[in-house]
Amino acid sequence: MDLKGHKAPDFDLQGSDGRNHRLQDYAGKFAILYFYPRDNTPGCTKEACSFRDLNRVIEAAGAVVLGVSRDSLASHQRFISAHCLNFPLLSDPEGKVMKRYGAWGKKLMYGKTVEGVIRSTALIDPNGKVIRHWGSIKKAAEHPGEVLQALQDALKAT
Repeated sequence: MDLKGHKAPDFDLQGSDGRNHRLQDYAGKFAILYFYPRDNTPGCTKEACSFRDLNRVIEAAGAVVLGVSRDSLASHQRFISAHCLNFPLLSDPEGKVMKRYGAWGKKLMYGKTVEGVIRSTALIDPNGKVIRHWGSIKKAAEHPGEVLQALQDALKAT
């Protein structure tokens, strides 16, 4: 499922910062909504730390980073504390928002087909439209740099 060019699916999820986050909260800003399988696992930690390291530049560009997994808010707090993450993590325990964004489905894991979270990202413009959608990410540590480049390209185009 490629969401590029479509209105971003709405969401309303609890965040690690103690508040609910909705798509409409980010009207007028770029939003980076990235989906990851699990807190404190190697690939997810690399990806989160890369977003952390780039977050000042992302924020200066007028964008917000939001990480989404099925983990609990308590798990998110431990993940944030362990790695000094500087953006909210949202909890989607039933995977409803993940399904709307194509971040849940069949995937290969250690040579077997399983159903689960598909590491993916949506870059949403200030009008709520998905301008870039990465449906499956292979290199978690490098991916945030690609997202930043796409954000900078979008800013140049406006």
